[in-house]
Amino acid sequence: MSALLDRSKSAARAAWAHQYFRRLIWPLGVLLVLIVVNIAVTGFDFIIPSVHDGRLGGAFVNILRRSAPLLLIALGMTLVIATKGIDLSVGAVYAIGAAIACQWIIGRDQMSLGVVFVAVAIAIAVAAAIGAWNGLMVANFGIQPIVATLILMIAGRGIAQLITGGQIPSVSDETPFVELGRGAVLTIPVPIIIAGVVLAALALLTRTTALGMLLESVGGNPEASRLAGIRSKSITVLVYLVCGLCAGLAGLIGAANLGSADANNGGLWIELDAILAVVIGGTALLGGRFFLLGTTIGVAIIGTLEVTIINIGLSSQWQFTAKAIVVLVVALLQSPEFRAWVAKPLRGKRPGGAPSAKAESTGEEALVK
Repeated sequence: MSALLDRSKSAARAAWAHQYFRRLIWPLGVLLVLIVVNIAVTGFDFIIPSVHDGRLGGAFVNILRRSAPLLLIALGMTLVIATKGIDLSVGAVYAIGAAIACQWIIGRDQMSLGVVFVAVAIAIAVAAAIGAWNGLMVANFGIQPIVATLILMIAGRGIAQLITGGQIPSVSDETPFVELGRGAVLTIPVPIIIAGVVLAALALLTRTTALGMLLESVGGNPEASRLAGIRSKSITVLVYLVCGLCAGLAGLIGAANLGSADANNGGLWIELDAILAVVIGGTALLGGRFFLLGTTIGVAIIGTLEVTIINIGLSSQWQFTAKAIVVLVVALLQSPEFRAWVAKPLRGKRPGGAPSAKAESTGEEALVK
C-alpha cells in the first residue's frame, strides 16, 4: 500500500514538474534572447558584475536592483490573480507608503534609526490595511475585484497628495532611510536582498504548506472550495493584504532610492507592468495554478527589455509597443493551439504526426487537476 502511495506521489510530482517546465521554458527563452542581444550590442560587460563603492554593479545587476519594487508588487499580484482577482490599486498604495514615510521622517530627527523604523512600520501597516480593505470589499461585500481596487486606484493618489500637502517631500541623503534603496549588505544591493527574501518567504509558504493548494483551489472553483470547508473569504482577504504590504514595501524602496516621495508619479502604472509580468510568467488571469518563479522571470524580461530598447538605439516611446509585442510572443509560444498550428505543415510530412492541439490542451488541463 505504501509503495503504491509512493508511486502515486512520484507521478504527481513528475506531472507537476513537467507542467512547470513547460510554462517556464518560453519566458526563459525570451529572457535569454534579450540578454544575447544586449551582449551583442554592448559586450559581455552587460552580464559581468563589478564592485563600486562597496556594492555590486554592472548593467544586469542594476536591472535587478531597479526591478526590485516591480518584483515585490508582481509577487503580491500573482497571489491575488491566483484567487481569480486583480489589484489595480498597487500603484496608489506605492505612493501612499512613500508619502507616509517621507512625511514622517522630514518632520523629525532624520538621523535617528528609531524615527526611520517607525516611519517604515507605519507605512507598511497602512499599506497592509489598505490591502485588507480591498480583500474585504471583494470577499465580504461581493464587489468585483476590478471595481473595488479601481476605487482605491483613483482615491489613493488623492490620499497621497493630502499626506504630502501637494508637495514632494525630500529626505536628507544622510538619513538611514535611503539605505533601503541605495545601500548594500556584503556588496549585494539592499533592494535585491529585500525582494529575494520576500520571494523566498512566499515560495516556502505556498509550496511547503497547504496555503498554495488552498489558493489554487479558491481560484479554480470558489464555490466548491467553500463547500469543502475552505475559508475562501479569509484566504481572499489574506492575499489582498499581502499584495498591499508588498506595494507599500516597494514604495519605501522607491522613495529611499530617490530620497523623495512624488504622490503624482510615484509608482504610476506599475500595476500594469506587474500584471504583464504575471502573465508573461505563465499564471492565468482566470485563477488557479500560479508560478512565482515565472513572475520573477517576467519582471526580469520587462527590466531587460527597457534597457535593450535604449541599447539598440530606439527611443523610449517604443517601450509600450515592445512590451505588448513580448507579451504577445510569450502568450503565443505558451499556447498549445498555436504551437500545433505552426507544427501542422511539419506533421503532415512525417509518419505518425504529433498530438493534436486539443489533446495537448487536455493533457495540460489534466496536469492542473
